Amino acid sequence: MKSKVIKTTPFGPVGIIWAVLNDSPRIVRVLLSKPGSSAEDRVSELYPNSQASSCAEIDDVANAIKWFLEGEEIEFSLDVAELTLCTEFQQHVLRAEFGIPRGRVSAYHLIAEYLGKRNGARAVGNALANNPFPLIVPCHRSIRSDRFLGGYQGGIEMKRALLEKEGIPFDDAGRVACVQFYYERIKSNEGIHPKL
Repeated sequence: MKSKVIKTTPFGPVGIIWAVLNDSPRIVRVLLSKPGSSAEDRVSELYPNSQASSCAEIDDVANAIKWFLEGEEIEFSLDVAELTLCTEFQQHVLRAEFGIPRGRVSAYHLIAEYLGKRNGARAVGNALANNPFPLIVPCHRSIRSDRFLGGYQGGIEMKRALLEKEGIPFDDAGRVACVQFYYERIKSNEGIHPKL
């Protein structure tokens, strides 16, 4: 039996679908509102038999999501997300994305390279486009290699607003104005490694 929590945020309602799995409450999906589609409506459509209920652990995550969307510096834990519902590749992508710290961005092709998939930028983009845990796994921190934003489940305006709340600047053309991407490799005397 799946349960749902709807949280009101500055970006509209956010839906959290959760279940008790292995005697522990686990989030199975986070649904964002986007232009023309409320998360509340999407929860009703995708999970019509879900029951409105919560518990202390899920309430903590729901409140953290609200505060995060208000601009507070929140660090989520992956322990609450049921990653086993994702393919093995998507789990690797989500963990790499989770590793990008607040105030930094990466590019899809760099995550692919980091994961050993040299030509896997599109696959990484698809894995992030289908991220069941947006905000917990901060997929808004991945952008195109030309520094334009690319897509986002909550819409491009939300992606830009989230990055701006994290201190990411933009140029007049709407590109991210960063010096270096996270996971961009640099050469040193010790070999090649990701700049962390």
